[in-house]
Amino acid sequence: MAFFKIEYNSKALGMERQVNVIYPDATEISADEVTDTDIPVLYLLHGMGGNENSWQKRTNIERLLRHTNLIVVMPSTDLAWYTDTASGLNYYTAIAEELPQVLHRFFPNMTQNREKTFIAGLSMGGYGAYKIALSTDRFSHAASFSGALAIGLDGKNPADIVGESQAYWQGVFGDLGNSRALKEHYLTTLAERSDKKTKFYAWCGYEDFLYEANEVAVEKLRAVGLDIDYHNDHGKHEWYYWNQQLDKLLEWLPIHYVKEERLS
Repeated sequence: MAFFKIEYNSKALGMERQVNVIYPDATEISADEVTDTDIPVLYLLHGMGGNENSWQKRTNIERLLRHTNLIVVMPSTDLAWYTDTASGLNYYTAIAEELPQVLHRFFPNMTQNREKTFIAGLSMGGYGAYKIALSTDRFSHAASFSGALAIGLDGKNPADIVGESQAYWQGVFGDLGNSRALKEHYLTTLAERSDKKTKFYAWCGYEDFLYEANEVAVEKLRAVGLDIDYHNDHGKHEWYYWNQQLDKLLEWLPIHYVKEERLS
């Protein structure tokens, strides 16, 4: 496979941005899977403290995908929660709307077919994956690992759960005391407006500090009509467990995922 580090100018953010892309190598894929058009794509979103390098540095993603015809896009939102922030930085627009257009200029054979376009993320990126999938008509499958899915849904202040100051959270989501404005960022609000066509996957470990929040969020999102394949097991808020879930995600997606041990 090939690994690309791309720097481009984001008009949405008014700055230079970086994105990493894993691109399948035709010499490592079975002949019946090789194609120069309509290659499936997975957007992988990082959590707080991460960036576009996190998945490549912390997981076995390159080994897992060695024999699979799938493009993987790894952008960065910094600490902006994949949101057009109250402080005026349009990270949602930059990633959900602008980035796919930019990448199609670099990779014109990347699919534009909704059924072959997927998104997933961990922690903050789990929230981002659900948010972007629910707010666009671009993704057929979306997944969250230890996701911060309950922002606003569990009645708790995010500063008391995830940390950071009130000023930080208000810089992202706006006045936390303005319930009407804050509800615009709730996943349930976005789910109620969505077409309910996207299939969702969620995992959270029993020992994860976001476990109870995931229980609340999944229940409420299912209540408004989302199709969520929800899983739990022992595990903390750590890369060891997210690496395992990455393998399970690739098996869940509607792609021809070829593990190395399956090869003769």
